[in-house]
Amino acid sequence: MILIIDFGSQFNQLIARRVRECRVYCQVEPPDITIDRIRALNPEGIILSGGPGSIYEENSPKADAAMFGLGIPVLGICYGMQYMVDALGGRVKSASKREYGFAALNIKKDLGIFKGVVKQTACWMSHGDSVEKLPGGFVITAWTKNTRIAAMANFRKRWYGLQFHPEVQHTPKGKRMIQNFLFDVCDCSRSWTMKSFAMDAVSEIRETVKDKRVVLGLSGGVDSSVTALLLHKAISENLVCIFVDNGLLRKDERDRLKQTLSEKLDINIRFVNAGGKFLKALADVTDPEKKRKIIGKVFMDVFEAEAKKIEGAEFLAQGTLYPDVIESQSAFGGPTSVIKSHHNVGGLPKKMKLKLVEPLKYLFKDEVRNLGKTLGLHEDLIWRQPFPGPGLAVRIIGDITRRRLRILREVDVILLQEIKQSGYYRKLWQSFAVLLPLKSVGIMGDKRTYENIAAIRAVTSSDAMTADWAKLPHDLLGRISNRIINEVKGVNRVVYDISSKPPSTIEWE
Repeated sequence: MILIIDFGSQFNQLIARRVRECRVYCQVEPPDITIDRIRALNPEGIILSGGPGSIYEENSPKADAAMFGLGIPVLGICYGMQYMVDALGGRVKSASKREYGFAALNIKKDLGIFKGVVKQTACWMSHGDSVEKLPGGFVITAWTKNTRIAAMANFRKRWYGLQFHPEVQHTPKGKRMIQNFLFDVCDCSRSWTMKSFAMDAVSEIRETVKDKRVVLGLSGGVDSSVTALLLHKAISENLVCIFVDNGLLRKDERDRLKQTLSEKLDINIRFVNAGGKFLKALADVTDPEKKRKIIGKVFMDVFEAEAKKIEGAEFLAQGTLYPDVIESQSAFGGPTSVIKSHHNVGGLPKKMKLKLVEPLKYLFKDEVRNLGKTLGLHEDLIWRQPFPGPGLAVRIIGDITRRRLRILREVDVILLQEIKQSGYYRKLWQSFAVLLPLKSVGIMGDKRTYENIAAIRAVTSSDAMTADWAKLPHDLLGRISNRIINEVKGVNRVVYDISSKPPSTIEWE
């Protein structure tokens, strides 16, 4: 495995993904990781990420320099390179000319990390500091017009530093450089697969849980469904899934889940019909953040009451993914602006005194889909687009009523039917409808109407951190609009959202 020490780079997850793409396992850890923990992980190599700080600032993040005494390869990227220089006796200073964006990289020798890379190639720079003096044993291996030391190496120690970012697509030969580090420098093998992960995860779950029971809050999304199937394979009937029908779901959602997971895969699921409780608590509430908090509280109350009925339950399972783990331990740290709260059962373990089981916490979204495929999960669930925890409540702007829910469900069904039939479903990160708190004048059958407006949202993305509005064909948008207006009583106008993230969010609330 490869250890990635995160100094707060906006690209930390991208480094991990590039390593995983090479079928090499890696873990991202914060800079305060102890040398004993590093020894226990026993990595074949260490990658030091970039970061927003300056190494000479008082509170800049630093790792334990004892790692350089372990005799294993180290690759420092941007701030990670500057940390290496500082820790090993070199010097970093504020650059006279900052360097952001594309730069022409001139490579001196195709050795080590630059093996097989052309002498001049493009790279992506993002730094305001530069190395002024190399540590002992290092040589300059590449330069740019503005940066004298764009790359360095101590070939004997197998230590490398890159001032640019090889993990981004803007560095076209960056993937080759990372492969060189993994296979030529660290001598890693391409042995990490979803099949091997599944076998290890099943064994670990059995060893942890033994004969106790595990409770899982099942949402029907790909993360919780894959978690359920993995746990089911490990502990069978000792897994009890709780599906809370909050009355805010898509049409026939409960029946589809019952068929795909409960009946076909024989997973133990308890279905709780609590729609009335949620709708009562949401009456006359229009503020999106209040909606989320109310839904989260009612969900916890319903879930806890049902979980207490399960004898011998000692563990709570969650479908936490690696991006959540990385973000929570990032060197960025500190308070961040709340854009919107996320509905999760994360508050339950402390209250319910259950121990956590998070078998997917080291996987990215695409890896979860691959794991689901390996485990035999139905394709409809594997490729299901993300659906918000609060459900249709955050896709109905304004009051939530049974009538407005009925309208949005019918719109949603038509939209997804057309998107799937067109072949666009798997090309999109999300596609959904939003019911606006506005009405407009229309004409139907020579009569004036004054009905609701439905907005269609479709975006492309790889990780939901950024997203672009999907350029769907006009004839497809036309069919969607015509069907909604003709078939859904209560809608006489359809609009298409052409906003990207940022500055907009994917969901409207």
